[in-house]
Amino acid sequence: MSVTDVMTRISQIQSTIAQIQSGEFSTPSSTSSTDSASTFASALASANATTGTTGATGAAAATSAASTTGLDSTAGTKATPASPTGGLVDNGVTGDDIVADAKKYLGVPYVFGGTTTSGMDCSGLVQTVFKDLGITMPRVVPDQAEMGVKIPDLAHAKAGDLISTKDGGHIVIYLGDGKILHAPRPGKDVRIIDNYLKDSDIGEIRRIVPSTASASVSAASTAKATGSQSDLVTAALQQLMASGASA
Repeated sequence: MSVTDVMTRISQIQSTIAQIQSGEFSTPSSTSSTDSASTFASALASANATTGTTGATGAAAATSAASTTGLDSTAGTKATPASPTGGLVDNGVTGDDIVADAKKYLGVPYVFGGTTTSGMDCSGLVQTVFKDLGITMPRVVPDQAEMGVKIPDLAHAKAGDLISTKDGGHIVIYLGDGKILHAPRPGKDVRIIDNYLKDSDIGEIRRIVPSTASASVSAASTAKATGSQSDLVTAALQQLMASGASA
């Protein structure tokens, strides 16, 4: 029996029970009522079994999607907030958080070696943003370009990823949609511009934290909530069934 058939059958039985309770429906015998109750219970069991299987499959699919090509997977990583190398830092921070924090520094003037709102350079900006979010990053571009997970090319870049130039002299924060945020050079301030770096210009693209809130966790939570709601509905329908059978 398909989910659609089960739900259709449940709807029919609910309607019949409502009629029984209101006295608008009379059953030929107690056997008929018992048979309906039995059928209803079987339908509920089928629905529960189907929903459980579907929920588990959906969660597994979401987990797989979340870990596409391993770029957003924190499984088995040795990276920590204090040492964000060798994998992704799984402390609840996402690429979207990186972007939001970086935008706080728009307009800060470029100062070589700076790491404060009085002035900062490109790597100082990166270090400060991650420090705000509890992650300790190295101070200079070549070291920052070795943190986290390597992203193969711009096509796979996500908001919050770091992009360094091939010569190791500059690093920017990718915002998604072809935009970057960076501290460009003396005489300029922290700003958002269209990404001018091509794959041929790039030394490294690095992801330090998952690009979005863990999709696998979100999917599991959704599946759990859906399952709980289904259990409540099932319990309520069973009570209605019992009430209808005794009418």
